[in-house]
Amino acid sequence: MEKTLPPAGKLWLVGAGPGDPDLLTLRAARLLESADLVVHDGLVGEGVLALIPSHIERISVAKQRSRHTMKQELINDLLVRETLAGKRVVRLKGGDPFIFGRGGEELDAAREAGVACEVVPGITAAAGCAAEAGLPLTHRADASAVSFVAGQCKDLTDQDWSGLAGRGRTLVIYMGLATATAIADKLIADGVSPDLPVAVIERGTTADVRVLRTLLTDLGDLVAREEVKSPALIIVGAVAARADALDCLGAPALAAAKREFSCDF
Repeated sequence: MEKTLPPAGKLWLVGAGPGDPDLLTLRAARLLESADLVVHDGLVGEGVLALIPSHIERISVAKQRSRHTMKQELINDLLVRETLAGKRVVRLKGGDPFIFGRGGEELDAAREAGVACEVVPGITAAAGCAAEAGLPLTHRADASAVSFVAGQCKDLTDQDWSGLAGRGRTLVIYMGLATATAIADKLIADGVSPDLPVAVIERGTTADVRVLRTLLTDLGDLVAREEVKSPALIIVGAVAARADALDCLGAPALAAAKREFSCDF
């Protein structure tokens, strides 16, 4: 008797962008319509999830600070197992899969298992949220270099950020709310001016977006008094002064004034 081969599955690591479904790539939207299974994380916007047809199976592997519904190793195993079973699997990740999305680890697992895998890039939060806020990450007069760092990594004080912020540079910090005070102290200790402008973009590209601006020395206090919630980006550099943002230096912002922007720097 002829041996029946299992159907050939495939895995796609897909960037969902920063939240707004209109920022999803055409390639990503098409894959969501043709998948057998979508495995998504907690940063994928509701508008993007709404594009997934109801008959397609979904699995949420949302992660929160210090609490994961599924550890990364188990996510890797899930993706490999379902793809080897012959399914067309979309691993849907907020932003871009390869920028603080652990997409590299999932690609490694797929390669090791011999699983066919394709990476579909997405608009990372830094680019999407900054653009919405009118904040150019580079500017001829202010910055010719940009760095992305994670503010939620272990042993933050041991991380070498020297030279990443200051004159002519823009520093974008992902996952930095919980360590905002430590981040400001770290940068100032490294010689960055306490008066350097900072912008905090909360829930960027969504209907609830809030863009706040202050100075580096006030960063931790701003996050606390304004009760900034995740997801949020912190952007440090002269370009932050160009953002369409509410100036919150030293005083609580009024909820009714969220959209009354000032540019006093």
